[in-house]
Amino acid sequence: MPLALLLLLVLLVSASLVAVMIGYARRRGLLDHPGQRRLHRQPTPRGGGAGIVLALLVGLPLLALTTGVAVPAHGLLLWWLALLLTALLGARDDHGGLGIAPRLSGHLLAGALLAVSLWPWLASALALPLAVAAAGLLILATAWSINLHNFMDGSDGLLAAQALLVALGLALLAGSAHAVALRATALLLAAAVAGFAPFNLPLPRARVFMGDVGSGALGFMLAALALTGVVQGVWPLPAALLLCSAFIADASVTLLWRMLRGRRWWRPHREHLYQWLARAHRSHRLPLLTYLLWNLLLALPLAVLAARDATLGWWLVAGLYMLAGVLWWWGKSACRAALRSNGIRHASV
Repeated sequence: MPLALLLLLVLLVSASLVAVMIGYARRRGLLDHPGQRRLHRQPTPRGGGAGIVLALLVGLPLLALTTGVAVPAHGLLLWWLALLLTALLGARDDHGGLGIAPRLSGHLLAGALLAVSLWPWLASALALPLAVAAAGLLILATAWSINLHNFMDGSDGLLAAQALLVALGLALLAGSAHAVALRATALLLAAAVAGFAPFNLPLPRARVFMGDVGSGALGFMLAALALTGVVQGVWPLPAALLLCSAFIADASVTLLWRMLRGRRWWRPHREHLYQWLARAHRSHRLPLLTYLLWNLLLALPLAVLAARDATLGWWLVAGLYMLAGVLWWWGKSACRAALRSNGIRHASV
């Protein structure tokens, strides 16, 4: 099966399953209702990200069987199991809530499965103690990515657009390095997200939300692709950090700010920059456009440069993340002023 045909199949399967999930969510009452910490104004079905997950669970084995290229053959089952585990934890949360301990334990286990799949590269490149330390960092990074993308899934179309652009960016970097398997797998992820995106864009509003089942799964897949490229030497770490900078910067700066302010940082809130933008301007389109421009004008071009020169890449990472911090502060202040001018009082927690 040609790769293009498989990508089209995955896109259509994803879109079809998302449509099915909308009906399922309405029947089961899986609706997100407007509230103090939510940005939408009408009850909206959640859990549509299950369509992305199921399309990937079907597409990953088909990619290996029909084209002969995918993630490393010995790691395919481990990726598949980690993706399934992350999605099941998210689905359980969507259906009624799941405690932080089992959820975080599952995310760490997903990271461990990814680390096992990459162990041959780690063990061959590093001394044993360093390889073990690198595996531990990889596990933590994967768990953070899963939760980071869950935090950032709160505005129409935002996570879908981010995942689509990052997946395509990773495919571009992999293609430039002639990493056929990584390129094909990144394109497969992009196709699955593309099937979901039309249902989630603010045109004029999202018809379905991704839910934890989708956001966690995307967090795992993006981490798996980005970290695999780093471990296998396809691209240096700075390239991955630059490509993913929009979400990493917003989530990390917001978390740090809440911790420094003594807030209950583990609780739901409305302190991310995208949430400020959506509230202050009463539109989901502005945060979507803002993050799209960041990715297209800064993150992607700088990631391409960093892939060619890792030393330059670290300087670019420092500069871009400093810029992100400044814009986060400035944007939040501007949004707060806009809300005050409209007589709206902000409640952060």
